[in-house]
Amino acid sequence: MAFSMPAYRQPDFSDPSLVAAPDVTWAPVETRGVAPRRYHSTSMHPEYLKVAGQWVLVDGIAMDDVIRMRPDGRIQVVPERMLKTTDKVALGRRERGEDGILVWAHGFDAEATESKDQFSFRAGRSRETSYARDYDQLVELLCHEREHGNVLWVMGPAFTFDADARHAMQRLVECGFVQGVMGGNALATHDLEGAYLHTALGQDIYTQESVPLGHYNHLDVINEVRRAGSIRRFVEDNDIHDGIMQAVVRRDIPFVLAGSIRDDGPLPEVISDAYKAQGAMYELIHEATTIVCMATMLHSIATGNMAASYHVCADGTVRPKYFYAVDATEFAVNKLRDRGSLAATTIVANARDFIQILAGRLGCL
Repeated sequence: MAFSMPAYRQPDFSDPSLVAAPDVTWAPVETRGVAPRRYHSTSMHPEYLKVAGQWVLVDGIAMDDVIRMRPDGRIQVVPERMLKTTDKVALGRRERGEDGILVWAHGFDAEATESKDQFSFRAGRSRETSYARDYDQLVELLCHEREHGNVLWVMGPAFTFDADARHAMQRLVECGFVQGVMGGNALATHDLEGAYLHTALGQDIYTQESVPLGHYNHLDVINEVRRAGSIRRFVEDNDIHDGIMQAVVRRDIPFVLAGSIRDDGPLPEVISDAYKAQGAMYELIHEATTIVCMATMLHSIATGNMAASYHVCADGTVRPKYFYAVDATEFAVNKLRDRGSLAATTIVANARDFIQILAGRLGCL
């Protein structure tokens, strides 16, 4: 069954309440990084502003940000900390047009209801749920996205602890199903450790047996990558053709490694400044049309909070931004719903099993 992209249904702007709605009000920023009072806080859904009598769809939405107008008239969605005194900020706490702001959460409802599609945002997923249809739909979606979209993968280091999982993810990269990767220092460190020394945290990635002095292995790898100056140079210097990161850098796929306070090293590409890392993550999230998060609760929640439920294509058409969260625990995937990422499709599964099934179904193994 071929994938069919749901059509977007925009609001009925001929509705008398929207015709009569006022233009959105803007207020100047008086203090750098501080929004005016009564600022409008953004959601993950399509949002429209009434500007000069016309309803305008806002691109680049992310949760809990503000909408600013630059001096040249450009409208942008940014965190409050990025506000400048030359900006103006959209005001209004009412979201049905009364303040010139319309939050539209129903753009894809008709198709979801008629088809009873998985993308109808089902709740209550658990380890007892059948995920057969989820795999079917994800396979259909990824085949479509390889030709027409942008798939971003957000991964924890659990992938790197298993030889088969690493190989399956590597093959997805090589088969063209990956256009971006996000993770932390550990993801890249232990993947490179697996390629360089065949261990992850000192354990053989196939047998799981600890090797002598294996607790040094990831530190030695970090040291050697830092000596080389970059992951790419390390991969090239050591003629590495195994693993996720080598597949990513050899194909010039963009990646973001966000640092944390507990990182060893870190690797040269790890962004240790949290706000710079957030900004770099947002760039990949904004370009993505499908996001798959696996085995990383904090990165998944962060990504979900920065991801819109829609994507504005280059030709101006609006389509869903699909979001999958995969983890072995119900708690981890359901946290996304608790944090407001209502469009997440959650799958409770071991990361190794999930990625091997998916790669096999996609013909990559």
